[in-house]
Amino acid sequence: MSGDLLRRTRAVLGGSSNRSDRVPVTAADPHPAGLADRAAWVATAQRLADPVLTNLAAGTLRLRMPVEEVASAGRGASSHLEAVARLLAGIAPWLELGPDDTDEGRLRDRYRTLALDAIRTGLDPASPDALDFSQGSQPLVEAAYLGLAVLRAPRLFEGLDSQGRECLVDVLASTRRIQPWFNNWLLFSGVVEVALGRLGAWRDPMRIDYALRQHDQWYVGDGIYSDGRTFHWDYYDSFVIHPMLDEILGVVHTETGPWRGLHGRQRDRSQRFAAIQERLIGPDGTYPPIGRSLAYRAGAFHALARSALQGTLPEGVAPAQVRGALTAVMHRTLDAPGTFDADGWLRIGLAGHQPGIGERYISTGSLYLTSLALLPLGLPPTDPFWTAPPVPWTSQRAWSGEAFPIDRAYEDAPA
Repeated sequence: MSGDLLRRTRAVLGGSSNRSDRVPVTAADPHPAGLADRAAWVATAQRLADPVLTNLAAGTLRLRMPVEEVASAGRGASSHLEAVARLLAGIAPWLELGPDDTDEGRLRDRYRTLALDAIRTGLDPASPDALDFSQGSQPLVEAAYLGLAVLRAPRLFEGLDSQGRECLVDVLASTRRIQPWFNNWLLFSGVVEVALGRLGAWRDPMRIDYALRQHDQWYVGDGIYSDGRTFHWDYYDSFVIHPMLDEILGVVHTETGPWRGLHGRQRDRSQRFAAIQERLIGPDGTYPPIGRSLAYRAGAFHALARSALQGTLPEGVAPAQVRGALTAVMHRTLDAPGTFDADGWLRIGLAGHQPGIGERYISTGSLYLTSLALLPLGLPPTDPFWTAPPVPWTSQRAWSGEAFPIDRAYEDAPA
């Protein structure tokens, strides 16, 4: 997010992003703060997308994308695929809005065309930038994020010709050879199968069922899942677990009784988790730097962003307060000096360039998971998420001495 856009946002708000004493807004009278926030989010989407999509469309992604990684980690084989799949999963809802006669609508049309050109190049086996789904186990992860893009932007992928769709089905199905780890990776297999079904291909219901049932067994309470048998604090409930459970169940929940029952439980668990995520964001947009994969930056709030996109925020959590909180998070994680290199590529870090937080599976491409915080761009500019006046989020209210709602734990309803 550019400093100029953030300064413009603060200027519009008279130096504060937290005022709630504003005239009620209508669709015809959007609040200027919301307009400035959306402009900043769109600029962020452009900044993240430009180097990835422009180079892939031109067949120069491997030539020009640096691969920053832990020494000898060997991530060069998958890093380019990671950048593309994760970026598309985040900006897919925005592209799915389609073009219109506004400046932003014309911009979306340009990026939709660019994304399709990039996807075609990536799926062309003769291209120097053919996306590699053959080496190691990482392609299963990226097939799942590409699958999220398919589920979130079906009209975008309808822009592929029959050969392109066939190639897409083939690369997704090729990841069935990969045995997932006994943790959140089960959901990667599940998402791939659901995406294959959306593309008109055969899907394996056993892979879907196994992922769903096993995660139900790993539920520990109060909206939190364990990532496998052992619980540890990190952001994987948001990076992967809640959003992928929600995406899978959103498609299949009517097909069997057990899936229907889990859908109801997951809906409530997901809302509780969104409430927790909103409270984790500090008054200044910081959040606890705990657990693995902190270099995914704002992607830590994938679950909250998806809840806002779907209109399933918890009771008492206003869309505008989530807009403000996520805007602050993006400012803290993407506006720090050193976040991008001189050519516009992301660098490892949480707030700037901090290569020491890069685990062995972290490289330049994987950093584009931060794009998942942008999901609410899929809400039209007339949605209250964007038109409403600023509302302070919970931590702002709590730490400024204002009244704020007490937090309450969640328990599943008796079976």
